[in-house]
Amino acid sequence: MNLYKYFTYPEQLVGYENRFRVPSLAFDAAQNGEITWKQAEPYLAKNPKWAYLYARYVLKHRWPEAEPYIMKDPWSACMYALNVLKHRWPEAEPYIVKDPKWAYWYADDVLKRRWPEAEQYIMKYSRWASWYALYVLKRRWPEAERYIMKNPEWASWYARHVLKRRWPEAERYIMKNPKWWDEYKEAFGL
Repeated sequence: MNLYKYFTYPEQLVGYENRFRVPSLAFDAAQNGEITWKQAEPYLAKNPKWAYLYARYVLKHRWPEAEPYIMKDPWSACMYALNVLKHRWPEAEPYIVKDPKWAYWYADDVLKRRWPEAEQYIMKYSRWASWYALYVLKRRWPEAERYIMKNPEWASWYARHVLKRRWPEAERYIMKNPKWWDEYKEAFGL
């Protein structure tokens, strides 16, 4: 958000001369024509989110100078691989693999297949493990079930969408949350 635009004399405010060092302000300023995109690049390149957005929406192609920064943020790396590179990005995978959410999305959207290196991280997070089982593995994932069953929401979801049957081992956990227990009971006619 550019707060300087709300002042009559923004140049009198502290920090005005350094405002473009903030990536979002540099992006806005370049977009509005206050500075050129080339002038904004040094401030955008080191911020993974803004570097990705610049590569995707302004350059519309790969930005090799910013890739060492982009790859270190799992969201930015996943989005860059999906929307800019449009293929797998092996150099960024060591960073993506450790974030269960973005490891799941990377496997599902970029790789479009199973990603064994990420499974140990994904399986411990019930939401991502459930989705990984349904959308990537396209089947039950027994190794992750001990994690999934302890979360009432995702145990109910997993039983309804992956197993497609009652899951007696998880019912004691699902029962702890009235909303998910009601959905579970309704789904299986209990």
